[in-house]
Amino acid sequence: MKHYKLARGNSELNSTAGNHLCGLLLETHAKRALPLNFQPRRSDAISDRDILLSQIGLLSNGRTDFNDIDLYRGDELFTNAFGIQTVASEPVFRQRFDELPAMKTQSALRLLSSGLISKQSFGRVNAEHLELIPVDMDVSPLDNSGSSKQGVSYTYKGHDGYAPMFSYIGTEGYMLDCELRPGKQHCQNGTPEFIRRSVQQLKTLGIDGKCLIRLDSGNDAAENFDEMGGNYFIVKRNPRKECREQWLGTARRVGEQVESRDGKKVYLGFVEHRHPGNDESRPAVSIAFEVIERLQDATGFDLLIPTVEVNTWWTNLPCRAETVIELYHAHGTSEQFHSELKSDLDVERLPSGKLCVNKIILLCAMIAFNLLRSIGQEVIARAALAPQKINVMRWRIKTVLQNIVYCAVRLVRHAGRTELHFGKRCPWFAVIRDIALAHT
Repeated sequence: MKHYKLARGNSELNSTAGNHLCGLLLETHAKRALPLNFQPRRSDAISDRDILLSQIGLLSNGRTDFNDIDLYRGDELFTNAFGIQTVASEPVFRQRFDELPAMKTQSALRLLSSGLISKQSFGRVNAEHLELIPVDMDVSPLDNSGSSKQGVSYTYKGHDGYAPMFSYIGTEGYMLDCELRPGKQHCQNGTPEFIRRSVQQLKTLGIDGKCLIRLDSGNDAAENFDEMGGNYFIVKRNPRKECREQWLGTARRVGEQVESRDGKKVYLGFVEHRHPGNDESRPAVSIAFEVIERLQDATGFDLLIPTVEVNTWWTNLPCRAETVIELYHAHGTSEQFHSELKSDLDVERLPSGKLCVNKIILLCAMIAFNLLRSIGQEVIARAALAPQKINVMRWRIKTVLQNIVYCAVRLVRHAGRTELHFGKRCPWFAVIRDIALAHT
């Protein structure tokens, strides 16, 4: 093994050149959405906009702790990229989040996120003769065990934490909205308002009526259907105390038996006369069903009493039951988006002890998530310039961080301007330069 001598040089080196791209994508929208201050401040005070942009910048680098802000106080690339005038010290940074007005700040951050994804093209799913943009809504708990933070309580996952709700749009998985909730809050509590806000954002994006909203059985509630707008939907039904044998009789009568293995009968079809919440004052909504009758166990032995499995979904899609079921199963892809937020961006244990502050932090994480997702899609669009084959429709956030954001660069000042000099063998330079030119 060859031993190297270690010495400190005079060059300004930086390991996060991708922050320049993040800033280019964010710049215009941040100025429009974020006011300089939400309330009067001294002329020499650090602005509210700088506080929020600093947090978005931290999260775009995969950092969530307030202490990490001190790592970037002397980082010229970081401050210039995100348009920050002054980076606060850790105590000031933490304190200023406590002072932000909750509703105004959350509204501004949602407006910023909406502007950021407004220029994106969203991947669609095929519903036979329809091409629809999927909008997946779901709760995904954040594990904050061992903490005494406000709002942390026992979740349905069996640990203490928060139970935020998310909505993602497109097959790429841009985050449309998010809402931090106490861990013990039922997933349906507040969901009609969440759906209403998401649908309003779809209208702002000009795609209301062109989307497919998908929800799990925890959100099988009549009031949710009032908020769907003009969009199509699939909502997994909660069977509650419905008799499976009655469903089997209905399936034999009005369903279609599809091909399956020996000892197993599968029926697919629709029931048209049911009302959400059994409220007959509401319009009837179609129910797609899948009824499985098993006559043999997994080893091939005949069962004395056949078992019956029933799966049903509320939907207004004008297509076959088989298509409805396939589209609902694709809803499971949103679990990958949750994973990217929690593991790739490390947004699991939120930094503040106050629920209102952590709500703001999660909205900042949504913007960072969409920033990195946008960069990933920009890279895929330039696959011909990439140093390796790209045969995927979506890059993970972790891949964007490793390949683009964490590129090494040298800051060089010459003739009154500052340049970023990439390494001679930087494999992603051509891609990064092309994206930068497109947004300059």
